Amino acid sequence: MLRPVITPDAAAFPDMFGAYLHIPFCASKCDYCAFATWTDRHHLTEAYLGALGTEIKRAVANGMPAADTVFVGGGTPTLVPPEQLAAVIALIPKLPDAEVTVECNPDDVTPEMLRAFVDGGVNRVSIGVQSMSAHVLEALGRTHDRENVVRAVEAVRTVGLPTFNLDLIYGAAGESLSDWEETVEGALSHEPPHVSAYGLTVEAGTPLAGQPGRHPDDDDQADKYELVDERFAAEGLLNYEVSNWSRPGHESKHNFLYWRQQNYRGFGCAAHSHHNGRRWWNVRTPDRYIDLVAAGESVEAASETLDADVRRVEGQQLVLRTRDGIERSAFDESTIELLDGMLVPHADDAERVVLTRSGRLMANEISMRLSD
Repeated sequence: MLRPVITPDAAAFPDMFGAYLHIPFCASKCDYCAFATWTDRHHLTEAYLGALGTEIKRAVANGMPAADTVFVGGGTPTLVPPEQLAAVIALIPKLPDAEVTVECNPDDVTPEMLRAFVDGGVNRVSIGVQSMSAHVLEALGRTHDRENVVRAVEAVRTVGLPTFNLDLIYGAAGESLSDWEETVEGALSHEPPHVSAYGLTVEAGTPLAGQPGRHPDDDDQADKYELVDERFAAEGLLNYEVSNWSRPGHESKHNFLYWRQQNYRGFGCAAHSHHNGRRWWNVRTPDRYIDLVAAGESVEAASETLDADVRRVEGQQLVLRTRDGIERSAFDESTIELLDGMLVPHADDAERVVLTRSGRLMANEISMRLSD
C-alpha cells in the first residue's frame, strides 16, 4: 500500500538542504542526452564509488548538514553494484524524514536490488519509462520494453517502497498522438503516485541536434501535453509543476529543493552544487574526478556567484512554473491583462497568480515578461 511521504505544501520546506550523487555510467547513449555519461568507463566503477565515498566523508567532516533530500541520478545508477551504491548513500547524514531517490532503468530493477537500496536508506525510485511504444523507444535509443516496466513496478510494490515516479518523454520522431495516448494509459495502468512528463528537447552537441528532420514539433507537443494533463487530472494526479503530476502527499521533495533555490551539494563528476547564490560544478570526466579525489585536491572545475537581482528573477521564473504561482505584483497590470487566459488568480490567495494549462505551455515565454 503506497502512502503519502511528504506534505504537498511547498511552504512546509522553507529551509531544506539536499544532496545529489552523479553516476556517469550507461549501457548505451541516448541520442538526445547531453548529460555527462559514458558507455566505455565501466572498469572505473569501483574506483568511482570509492571516490564518491571519500568526497562525501570530507564534506561531512567540513560540517555538511543533514540532508532533507538525496537524489541519485546519472547516467544509470542501476548499472553499479546495488550494495556498493547503498553503502555510499548511507554515508550521507540524513534527517529522519528525508526523501532518498534513485533513478532506475526498468531493464535492471529486481526486488533484490531494491532491497539493497532500502538498506542504504532509499525510500523512493524514479523509473525511466519514457514510452510504452516499441518504435518510439527505438527512436529514443532506449533498450527496454514495456514488460520490463511491469516487472520494475511489481518489484517496487513487492519491496514496499512508499512511493515512486514514472518518467515519460513525448515528442520523439514518429510518435503519433495515439502512440502517446498508449504511453499515458500504460503509465496510468500502474496507478503511479507520481509521474513526470517532459517534452523532448534538442540539446546542442547531441546526435539529435544534427538531425533536424527528427526534431520535435511545437504544436504536436502542445497537443500531447494537453492530453496528458487531462488524463492525469481525471485519475487524481494533480499538476504541481509544469512537467510534474502527483497524488496528494507524493510530490517530490527534491523538486521543491531546486524550485525554491535551496542549498544542495553535488557529489561525483560534473555534479553541481549551490550555497546561498554561489553555484559550482565538479570536473566533467570520471577519470579526472577519481584522480583528484585520490590526490586530496579540489574537484571543483568552476563557479559563479549570482547577484541579488539575478537570483530574484531566477527564483520568480522557477516558482511561476509551480502550482503555488507568484505574487501578482511580479507582473505589470498591463501584462496580466495581456495574458488573460494564461494567468489566473490563485484559488487561495488573490495576491498571487498561477499559470493555466495554456499558460504552462508558454511558461518560458511568460517568465520573460516578469516586471523589473
